[in-house]
Amino acid sequence: MSGMERIGFIGLGSQGGPMAERITAAGYPLKLWARRPDALAPFLANGATAAPDIAALGSTCDHVGICVVDDAGVAAIVEQLLPAMRPGSRIVIHSTILPDHCVALAERCAARGIAFLDAPVSGGGPAAAAGSLTVMCGGTTKTYEAARPVLESFAGLIVRMGDVGAGQRAKIVNNALMAANMGLAHAAMEAGRALDLDDAPLRDLIKASSGRSFGFEVYARLPTPGAFAHGAPLLRKDVGLLMTSLPDHAGAESLSQAATPFLAAACGD
Repeated sequence: MSGMERIGFIGLGSQGGPMAERITAAGYPLKLWARRPDALAPFLANGATAAPDIAALGSTCDHVGICVVDDAGVAAIVEQLLPAMRPGSRIVIHSTILPDHCVALAERCAARGIAFLDAPVSGGGPAAAAGSLTVMCGGTTKTYEAARPVLESFAGLIVRMGDVGAGQRAKIVNNALMAANMGLAHAAMEAGRALDLDDAPLRDLIKASSGRSFGFEVYARLPTPGAFAHGAPLLRKDVGLLMTSLPDHAGAESLSQAATPFLAAACGD
């Protein structure tokens, strides 16, 4: 084990927590930091260690994964990591953030000799726990290949999409499509009610027919749109990232328009 890279990880939420558990299970020495120290207890019991602050984590790790919610959170963490990390180490962003933000962060990392990979994930907590997440990566081939053994601890499909930012571009297109499919499922069920069709048999029919999609299957499990209140803000954020990246693009606008009524209902607007 002495020859294995030392891994740091920040962001122990519903997806990041199982990812960290898988890294430990793969035998990597894992160091963690969390805003709430009590959140570390189950991970420490399984062999991880705790850093007193972000800089201390960065100074002792070869590879630091970040899985927090948004651009601001990523920026604040990277700001503290950069002065502490040694040249030749790497930062891997699992959060879904603006592609252009990743490009800017990568430039700052390069100035200090630190490698950078954007590697957002898809599949949620259950897939992370099962080691079957999809990881879409943006960065140099060298950085991608160096990071891949760590990614394999929690992923099934790992794809290098291109240079820095490409992983984020793929992720926001994927999530916007998921949101649009859920929005279209919402519209389809409303149309069915207007045609005096009962919900339950219509749901079962569509799930077995050509109109089915993963988004429809998720929607069909919801008693009301409000039951998706936990996931809707994140999908809304990702649709917004796509619109920011492609403000005048017809395809992005179509995805946003399809998604918006459902996301508004789910968020309680």
